[in-house]
Amino acid sequence: MIPREHRHEHRQAKLPTDAAAPGVVRRATPAWCWTAVLVSPLIGVSVVHGLPRLPSNIEWMGLVTVVAILLLCLWKLRHWALGAVLVALLGLAWCAHRAQIRMAELLPAVLEGQVVAVQGRVDSLPQRLVGFGSTEGWRFEFQVRPSVAQDLPPRALLSCYGMPMPPRVGDAWALSVKWRRPHGLMNPQGGDSALWMLSQNIPATGTCSSRGQQRLAQGSGWRIDAWRQAFRESIEQGVADRRGAGVLAALSLGDQGAVRPADWALYRDTGVAHLLSVSGLHVTMFAWLAGGVAGWCWRRSASLCLRWPAPHAALWAGSLAAGLYALFSGWGVPAQRTFGLLLILALLRQCRVQWPWSMSLAVAALAVVLVDPWAPTQPGFWLSFGAVALLMASGGMTTAGSAPAGPRRAKARGPGALDADVASARSARAVWQRALLAGLQSQWVITIGLAPLTLLLFQQLSLVGLVANAVAIPLVSYAITPLALLGIFWSPLWTAGAWLVAGLNLLLEWLQQASGAVWYLPWAPAWAQGLGLVGGLAATIPWGWALRLAGLGLCLPLLWPAVTRPPPGEVELRLPDVGQGGAAVLRTHRYTLVFDAGPGWGQDADAGDRVLLPLLRGLGERRIDLLMVSHADQDHAGGTASLLKGLAVTHRFGAVPQGRPCERGQQWVWDGVRFDVLWPPAGLWRDLTRNGASCVLRVEAHGKRVLLTGDIESAQEARLLALEGAAGSATDVLIVPHHGSRTSSSPAFVAATWPAVAVVQSGYLNRFGHPRAEVVERYRQVGAEVINSVGCGAWMWRSQEADQIPVAGCERMVRRRYWLAAPSTGFAAPSTGLPAPRTRLPAPRTEEAVRPGSGS
Repeated sequence: MIPREHRHEHRQAKLPTDAAAPGVVRRATPAWCWTAVLVSPLIGVSVVHGLPRLPSNIEWMGLVTVVAILLLCLWKLRHWALGAVLVALLGLAWCAHRAQIRMAELLPAVLEGQVVAVQGRVDSLPQRLVGFGSTEGWRFEFQVRPSVAQDLPPRALLSCYGMPMPPRVGDAWALSVKWRRPHGLMNPQGGDSALWMLSQNIPATGTCSSRGQQRLAQGSGWRIDAWRQAFRESIEQGVADRRGAGVLAALSLGDQGAVRPADWALYRDTGVAHLLSVSGLHVTMFAWLAGGVAGWCWRRSASLCLRWPAPHAALWAGSLAAGLYALFSGWGVPAQRTFGLLLILALLRQCRVQWPWSMSLAVAALAVVLVDPWAPTQPGFWLSFGAVALLMASGGMTTAGSAPAGPRRAKARGPGALDADVASARSARAVWQRALLAGLQSQWVITIGLAPLTLLLFQQLSLVGLVANAVAIPLVSYAITPLALLGIFWSPLWTAGAWLVAGLNLLLEWLQQASGAVWYLPWAPAWAQGLGLVGGLAATIPWGWALRLAGLGLCLPLLWPAVTRPPPGEVELRLPDVGQGGAAVLRTHRYTLVFDAGPGWGQDADAGDRVLLPLLRGLGERRIDLLMVSHADQDHAGGTASLLKGLAVTHRFGAVPQGRPCERGQQWVWDGVRFDVLWPPAGLWRDLTRNGASCVLRVEAHGKRVLLTGDIESAQEARLLALEGAAGSATDVLIVPHHGSRTSSSPAFVAATWPAVAVVQSGYLNRFGHPRAEVVERYRQVGAEVINSVGCGAWMWRSQEADQIPVAGCERMVRRRYWLAAPSTGFAAPSTGLPAPRTRLPAPRTEEAVRPGSGS
């Protein structure tokens, strides 16, 4: 007979042992070794995602040969490190194989920019788009019918405006689509749309023509996404508050597109954005609720309890419910991670086996990566698994398979026992105290431990996040999310949830207005990033206060990185990738000038907010000394409002609210760098067309010249040459006028400016056909290196490094990856070799800075 007190003890998992010589006692391999083996595929996957190209067949044969030799030489050792290396290589091979399959499915190059009529079905939850003039559109994944178009990929992401009726999941449509390969903007520390589409298995994108849109058949409602769309429409119809409806849809359905961009900015600035997506906390809570209900129902039947214990039934029912909720909410990485952990926990509890928490988490991560090798490229992967790892390492969570601690019920009460009411009150008070302490500890661990990772991923840190999360975590987790889910069965609960969302928004808006609520930090070097990650981990693990303080010290280089600026007398030019539009950032030793603010993209997004502000903050800029917008066209002035809101602006010129008009003769000197406004002439800008009145700015540093031209056309070019003279018009870097339009860049202007580098800022496969082939050829005939932002991405040039190869400043060259192959069309490829040597121009004046706008 087994003693009663030992009947239900968990069995420790027996880990494999290392081989040893005969007669020697073998030692069990530590758990951390097996955790390293389970995590090693992440290394192989990460190596693939960092390759500039995928391995060829010959390289695969070489790798297989090396692995075979390694196995023959080291097999007798049977060391855990050998297993880790082999598993990492298997992860590399698996990820590379999947990547080759997806790259082979990309849209054929011959179809790029072509309009092809197709038929197919809506295959995802449609997202509403709002274009200029409040034009309503939809973005959705489209499953192409193979019999109609054999050469097209099976799936595509389409954007359609002016549809005769809102698309629904499963509907069959006939559409005329202009096809493109996945392509996005490429800026330092910016997102990568091409990588995101590759991870979502989207081999093509397209824009629907307003003609030829016809719904062929209505889809079946027996699909998860169809149910999600039906419930989203119910929320929108039942909740008057649009902001509250978006949050409820995000929490219950995983529809993050329902939340307005302005609200995402609010949640991001206050540090609670992680709560507005379906996270592990939400999935765990739903599993706990479903398991509790299932266990209660199971205990009502004696026959069921005899067949299977109620705790086991509740555990598996909760895990199944978690999987269904994860699917219903869009199957995001946090939901996948939580579902995997719950399955492992259920299996270990069923087998009465206890694993170290690190192995349980590693198995969950391995499962996610095997299913989706691109999951590690998403910030949510590292934030989700990092948060759980920190909580487990700091003692905030129990290990898999262990029973929760709690007070044991006394077997008997003697005559000297405390009064029952007093004991009960003290017990309840102790429970609440422990719960409050555990909540504060978890919040401390998450805030401090994930702060370095958050800075690396988003370049900002919310200083009010601790206070905001103290209110938002219980409110969202235990009130708003349950109401959002239960509202599926009784819709009035959605209204109550929207009221709570409105109250939370008021609190967050008040916190956002606090001085210094958000801390934007410059980009830190790699060594500081590594130290910060180690420091955040050390500061949260219970190793004693001395080591914790040392961990905080390791974070200092990440929190206060050194900001590099050009030396005195030199200038740095950055041309961010803003698509079809114009924007430039010029920096001297102490000053910053922004020329044009990029385009606007609909009503809720623009290049100022999405591109320029992250760039300026990443460079450590706290203000803009001078903002000059060349003219009022949307592709040059669309981001002006965001820049004025995001950073302090000292001087304003051109098409800026309360800005001074640009006039020839305005000049100033910053740190030995001279700035001259060349166009338009004083008093003439009112009589010119919008493009013709563009500001033209020349920057000169140590004989190197940069010319920014806006959208001037050939008539203004001729008058500008007459004013400057052909001999004084030569420049080193020229921003090609009007994006390379045929109405600009006249032969006389190109010959007179004689640029070493001509940069075109244009959009991928733009409808204007910029830059025109004849314009590109015109610049090449005078020996210019032609750089197009479509194939280059963001471009950087420094006057002190003017002899470098121009393409070396392209962001797509710096971040070369296998999915960033040069587009098949729309890219003016650079010529080979260095640009022709230039005759040095007269040095700039050496007097100190003149106030911008003062005449000379």
